[in-house]
Amino acid sequence: MATAVGHDDYALERVPASARFHWFSVATQRFGQLSSLASFLLGATLGFGMDFWSAVLAITLGSVILEIVTIFTGIAGQREGLSTSVLARWTGFGGTGSSLIGIAISLSAIGWFGIQNAVSAQGLANLVGVLPAWAWALVFGVLVTLIVMFGMASMAWTAYVAVPAFLLLAGWSIIAELSKHSLGDLLTAQPGGPTLTLIQGTTIVAGGFIVGAVITPDMSRFNRSAKDVVKQTVLGITLGEYVIGLIGVLLALALKTNDVVAIVTSTSGFIGTLIVITATLKINDWNLYAASLGIVNFADRTMKRKLHRGAVTLTVGLIGTVLGAAGILGHFTDFLILLGVVFPPIAGIMVAEYFVVRKWRPELESSHKIGRLPEHAPAWVPATIVIWVLASVIGYFAAWGLPSINSLFIAFILYAVAGRLGLIRGIGSTKTYPDHEPASVPEPAAS
Repeated sequence: MATAVGHDDYALERVPASARFHWFSVATQRFGQLSSLASFLLGATLGFGMDFWSAVLAITLGSVILEIVTIFTGIAGQREGLSTSVLARWTGFGGTGSSLIGIAISLSAIGWFGIQNAVSAQGLANLVGVLPAWAWALVFGVLVTLIVMFGMASMAWTAYVAVPAFLLLAGWSIIAELSKHSLGDLLTAQPGGPTLTLIQGTTIVAGGFIVGAVITPDMSRFNRSAKDVVKQTVLGITLGEYVIGLIGVLLALALKTNDVVAIVTSTSGFIGTLIVITATLKINDWNLYAASLGIVNFADRTMKRKLHRGAVTLTVGLIGTVLGAAGILGHFTDFLILLGVVFPPIAGIMVAEYFVVRKWRPELESSHKIGRLPEHAPAWVPATIVIWVLASVIGYFAAWGLPSINSLFIAFILYAVAGRLGLIRGIGSTKTYPDHEPASVPEPAAS
């Protein structure tokens, strides 16, 4: 596994200034994550339970929540040039805690990678035929794996092609359907399903991408400045939620149903095939990328082994592809949804530590100047684990609001209070670099 296959993409290091990307390149990938079939479905859920203008307000409020969380986690990742799980070592979780984050992210991402790959394969089997669904799953899964093996650069070029292709192709089928209805009538139409309140609509929007907001450092570490993070976040999330979400709202109001994904993919033949491929390609590559980063950090902290991210991608990509093709991962959907409640408190804790409590911030700043990482990290931070578990449990069982949003804000507040009371303390210490590692100093990351 240590063999150099593909690009390691600074999986355990700071991304140097020379490896950073123009903000538009990163924004295209962020927009690609949000302009998906799932976003159409989210919009349709709103349009099935709300009138158009109420849905606009819900999307606005939900997007603001997402942008705030994404900007804060993204700026932390950009400043330090570190992935989510590595950054977590010095933002409240310690070395061992960060390894738990890494494996949780990986399990979730591999699961969704395999499931989405299998769903896309079924669509290809229905549209194209030739091969059975399991064979299409293997072909498509290997294709995505090869793209992710070569890191951010190849994923950026994939986004340049897949994002506009999806928008044009999906727009073709959507315009054909909406042209049958009067826009004025749709703007005043009443929803066809049970009524959603503004709070419910807002939390649906915010919760739909909250996990993506949590792992933003995986992407934003390639940004050149904090301003770039803000620009890509505002552009990507605003366009993604408004353009795709509002189209879903209009479709639901026109058809009086929330099952609009079938309309988007209903075009048969070559165009319909490309819609399915581009819709999955531009989001599923990031599932696999996040999984590879999480596993590399987990192995580094728990097994004291430095694995090459490209080789990890090849291994887990093939495993996820085979399990998805066999239909095994579909039985773990409930488990993956449960993991979704575990992620938001991570963002709340990391943001509270990095921007409010700042217990380990000086160590990050001093090591930043020489382009390395702090020589040591706390092994455990007991108060963080308690807060993480407590916020997750409250988020899961609370009967009000949306679990992901509840658990995120509860974690942020509890950690900030605990920091104020002096309860945030590390136990033990873990070395960042092995004793035998040469003391070479890479190029400092951009600030």
